[in-house]
Amino acid sequence: MHSLKPLTPLGGTTPRRDEYPGLILMENPDWAMASVAARAGSVKKLASAFTTFAQGKLAAVESIDNSGKITNFWTAPDQWMVMAPFASHESLAADLKAALGNTASVVEQTDGWCRFDLSGAHAVNTLERLSAANSRRMQANRVCRTQIDHLGCFMLCHKAGQDFSILGPRSAAASLHHALTTAAISIA
Repeated sequence: MHSLKPLTPLGGTTPRRDEYPGLILMENPDWAMASVAARAGSVKKLASAFTTFAQGKLAAVESIDNSGKITNFWTAPDQWMVMAPFASHESLAADLKAALGNTASVVEQTDGWCRFDLSGAHAVNTLERLSAANSRRMQANRVCRTQIDHLGCFMLCHKAGQDFSILGPRSAAASLHHALTTAAISIA
């Protein structure tokens, strides 16, 4: 029998944590993720079914909603990424499919993305070196799509000027981490 152990996107058995003056950069693999896209003519039914399932609402354009049991953020017109702690929601995509029925197309995303959390006084300074997104003016619970080191990423703002998450392709986790650490080092 195989003795398999899960690895983080950076290949470790535990998430990586890097500390710099005024900045903490953490690999955060502990999220289950699924994309949800409304089927034609089903947005209202989807919103109702999602509210029943999540006890929260679908996020508005460029926003994050964490008012219910799970978090979701807007990714495109009539499309959202849904996230929840992996430990309690390992079957998030299957649970969403069952709850939303034929109102949406749901796709498992957990192992397709890596997540890095940046917190501290130099979070914005770090992000400004990497992206054209206006991280300095982002308000809490806002999201934008941007490029970091030629990678399509989502930038989520949890606390204006201080706490952000970057979601990028898992296959490029090492490249994204390198870009984030290089920018962080340049500020020190």
